[in-house]
Amino acid sequence: MANVFDGAPSSALQSKWIWFVGLGMLLLICGLIAVGNLLLATVVSVYSVGMLMVFGGIVYLIHAFQVRGWEHILFWALSGVLYVLAGIFAFINPILTSAALTLFLAVALLVAGVFRVFIGRRMKPLKGWGWIVASGVVTALAGFIIALGWPVNSLWVLGLFLAVDLILQGWTMIAFGIGLRSVQ
Repeated sequence: MANVFDGAPSSALQSKWIWFVGLGMLLLICGLIAVGNLLLATVVSVYSVGMLMVFGGIVYLIHAFQVRGWEHILFWALSGVLYVLAGIFAFINPILTSAALTLFLAVALLVAGVFRVFIGRRMKPLKGWGWIVASGVVTALAGFIIALGWPVNSLWVLGLFLAVDLILQGWTMIAFGIGLRSVQ
């Protein structure tokens, strides 16, 4: 029996090809729904981040009482409380939270893009360095464009990112499932 990591799928994985296609179709449908209502998709993505922050804050609070020493307990407990409050705030005011997250996304893309350009230029003697630079330029440009349209675009940018991700993952799962089916 071949291992998935050896380049050939196992028969157990291959027999589940229809599940990959079904999951892909579900993700694709969700992505198309998200494209149809980017504001709703943005709110859904903010609620997802909010849930993760509340969960992370609770884990921090539990961890706070597992450590020794008041200074450590205070640090972890304060971190946990701040995470929980930020998560709750995401539920209370998802539009304002989307503005903050969109600005953070713009800054992160700008920084990552500039860093990638810097790294790519340092790799100049190596083959393929231009692709790294080009990737950095596109990433930085995306961050710059998002920052230029902020805060108005914060109503749809996160939803668009979610929609594109769902569509790409959907197509990927469909293609993977069909590929599994055709392997003998």
